[in-house]
Amino acid sequence: MNIDDVKKALWSDVEHVLLDMDGTLLDKYFDDFFWNHLVPEKYAEIHGMTFGRARQHLHAKYKSQEGTLNWTDIDYWSGELDIDIPALKEQILHLVEVHSHVEDFLKELQARGKHVALATNAHYKTIAIKLRETTIGKYFDTVMPSFDMGFPKEDRRYWENAQKLLGFDKSKTLFIDDTEDVLDSAALFGIKYVLLKHGANSKDTSDMKINAKKDARHLAFDDFGQLLPDKTPG
Repeated sequence: MNIDDVKKALWSDVEHVLLDMDGTLLDKYFDDFFWNHLVPEKYAEIHGMTFGRARQHLHAKYKSQEGTLNWTDIDYWSGELDIDIPALKEQILHLVEVHSHVEDFLKELQARGKHVALATNAHYKTIAIKLRETTIGKYFDTVMPSFDMGFPKEDRRYWENAQKLLGFDKSKTLFIDDTEDVLDSAALFGIKYVLLKHGANSKDTSDMKINAKKDARHLAFDDFGQLLPDKTPG
């Protein structure tokens, strides 16, 4: 199967389209800057330490919660770090950007009558902030935060609960995410079409990003324009 096969199926057989938010529909620069720069800067100021030491300390804390619901729970981090995380996010909302051709893609899905669901590990407060800042919220029929599903997307039980909620046919469902481990989970559950969105952070030009593209385990694409249906000559 190649991208053209998935694209053909998308506009014919696929009934449910499940979409990740951060790094897939939205540029991940906002989150990377927030957690790797702004939060450590604030933490260093509060605790009277250097920025470098604060960032090292916080990265260890972040890592300890990876793969759990706490990982993206901004209420948890507000309490853990004694920082008002939602208020801090509000300060840099101008950095929230929708990836290229995302809205065109969502409009087309809506026009074709596909059931479109937001499948995200993001906390519901973060979802509300970002959908308020962008114009894409109106295109979703269902929003499925991991907190509502009871498990992060890396866990098979997320998909079991998502299927119970939506009643989707695995053979007629497409899921798009920017994280390979999450795509692994969805594919193992049996979702037929899974795609990797490259360029989660459009400002990242590192060798790590380039190598990740070479080593991808799933079919991948760079821009949602690649998935738009071909125009019929008029």
